[in-house]
Amino acid sequence: MARYTGPLTKKSRRLGVDLVGGDAAFERRPYPPGQHGRTRIKESEYRTQLQEKQKARYTYGVLEKQFRRYYELASRRPGKTGDNLLTMLESRLDNVVYRSGLARTRRHARQLVTHGHFLVNGVKTNIPSFQVSKFDIIDVKPKSLETTPFIIARETHDSDTVPAWLDVSPTRGRILVHQQPVREQITVPIQEQLIVEYYSKI
Repeated sequence: MARYTGPLTKKSRRLGVDLVGGDAAFERRPYPPGQHGRTRIKESEYRTQLQEKQKARYTYGVLEKQFRRYYELASRRPGKTGDNLLTMLESRLDNVVYRSGLARTRRHARQLVTHGHFLVNGVKTNIPSFQVSKFDIIDVKPKSLETTPFIIARETHDSDTVPAWLDVSPTRGRILVHQQPVREQITVPIQEQLIVEYYSKI
């Protein structure tokens, strides 16, 4: 299955969540696209669970097979499966770059990571799904610091939007991971229990 690269506003409206972050078009029309978009549709329990799973997948830009693997790993870890799942998704390198404010969107962060702009603990890492751990240090490569995306990030960075589990120095292009995120620190509007219920039935 190929990664979805189409217009995210339409997908956001279908799933009822802003997949872009600050999507003005979604905020104007937060209902499904199409002629009957405003009409309330009675959804089955299965459909609701499937929609929630799809919402999480598209939010983090994860393929179906990979998402299933995240769920299986989460179910084998101590604690609540849903909490574990969201922690793993939040700990992806591309998401951490996005959360740090060094990228406009998760899609933009994935592109920056893939193009090799980051070092994790001094090692070049260009895999968006790389799992970041407690006490990891993520640096923008020195040569990359003076490229346009990171110049803009320094000029527009808002420290108030950075989650408490990260510490960011936009001038140095450095991200410090204080801890793994816990459920209370994850602000995405996802009902993870519905995802757990979905996978428990298939």
